Amino acid sequence: MTHWFHRNPLKATAPVSFNFYGVATTPAATKVCNDLRLSRTRLLELFTDLSCNPEVMKNATDLYFSLLQGFILSLDGSSQECKLRYIQNFKWTDTLQGQVPSITEDEAKDVHRSLKIAAGIFKHLKESHIPKLITPVEKGRDLEARLIDSYIIQCQAEAQEVTIARAIELKHNPGLIAALAYETANFYQKADQTLSSLDPTYAGKWRKYLNLKTCFYMAYAYCYHGQTLLANDKCGEAIRSLQESEKFFAKAEALCKEYGETKGPGTTAKPSGHLFFRKLGSLIKNTLEKCQRENGFIYFQKVPAEAPQLELKANYGLVEPVPFEFPALNAQWTPETLAAFDLTKRPKDDTAKPKPDEEVKPLKEPDIKPQKDSGCQIS
Repeated sequence: MTHWFHRNPLKATAPVSFNFYGVATTPAATKVCNDLRLSRTRLLELFTDLSCNPEVMKNATDLYFSLLQGFILSLDGSSQECKLRYIQNFKWTDTLQGQVPSITEDEAKDVHRSLKIAAGIFKHLKESHIPKLITPVEKGRDLEARLIDSYIIQCQAEAQEVTIARAIELKHNPGLIAALAYETANFYQKADQTLSSLDPTYAGKWRKYLNLKTCFYMAYAYCYHGQTLLANDKCGEAIRSLQESEKFFAKAEALCKEYGETKGPGTTAKPSGHLFFRKLGSLIKNTLEKCQRENGFIYFQKVPAEAPQLELKANYGLVEPVPFEFPALNAQWTPETLAAFDLTKRPKDDTAKPKPDEEVKPLKEPDIKPQKDSGCQIS
């Protein structure tokens, strides 16, 4: 059936709380807002619930829109707009033109901050708690130093990706973007090198991802460095920089395919289908053609055989892990509480096999298929 009927992607929509504190001044008004929030949440959940049937969907839709109508229609039946018509903004993705949602600056900051905090948590565990473990950490296990280091570095790199996207959208200086991209590529390369001595059966897929991100951001660095060179009338060097960018981008595309075909733990991202990835390919092509035109009409400079050395250092936008500490000990822990634990009554046979209900069971992934990747605008 899915091969026969055309279905456009489900639209994504931003959360709406309907929290109009101070505006809703009676219990009845507050209840309408609460019911709207709950009915909207329920309706959105049903869109991805495979057990949902048409009747359930209709009832949920009717309830939500019956409540929402009060924000739109005049209660006296006239054509005059309701005074609440513009009280709430709604945001959603575009179904046909690229699925490009607008991510607010606050949301982008949340992503950026969360990745820095995650890096700080890994760093804190590595430095303060993992050394205190009783049992030795085996090579290639989650708490082994190489893996923890890779997690720290990858969190920093991905946080800087948010910075780069922001800098590109706001049309910051190409030199700054090139430097940030170069630093980010180096982060990914360092993370890959950290994993290089691990068994490829377990780390191979992860390393392919790190490889492709390294090449992708090297392509970005050379592309924007080329723009800087052109602005400084170094057109021949600019052409060579763009040519090097093309090479790295082609390598990133090839690695995307290899990554998708590599077996191993983890979900499979699809960077080559992402608008942010595709836009770089067009940017490289257009910028190179511009440089070649300018060189043919104005500069007549020789294109160097060697690619320019990227000795770029970003002065802004670099990410450091946010220092992390566990919360203070709960006040319920008193000497008396601790004394109440009598270790002499501890079972002597601690090696007994766990009961079936104590066995660790894998977490089930949400049964929601991700929609086509989009290039997110940070605005």
